[in-house]
Amino acid sequence: MNANELRDKTPDQLKEELASLKKESFNLRFQQATGQMEGTARMRSVRRDAARVKTILNQKAAAAAAEE
Repeated sequence: MNANELRDKTPDQLKEELASLKKESFNLRFQQATGQMEGTARMRSVRRDAARVKTILNQKAAAAAAEE
């Protein structure tokens, strides 16, 4: 996921994306705990994507506050 792609989305779309990433993160943690997970690299990318979405949301919120 690219940060430029995220900047084009609306805050509502970003919140939906964050919710799906959190859900996927939970599922991956559950798979790891039960020993079903084969590749652990996806956990890292999901965690970083969630952080990227949060950063963009905070930047948009700060820009909206600065305009007021």
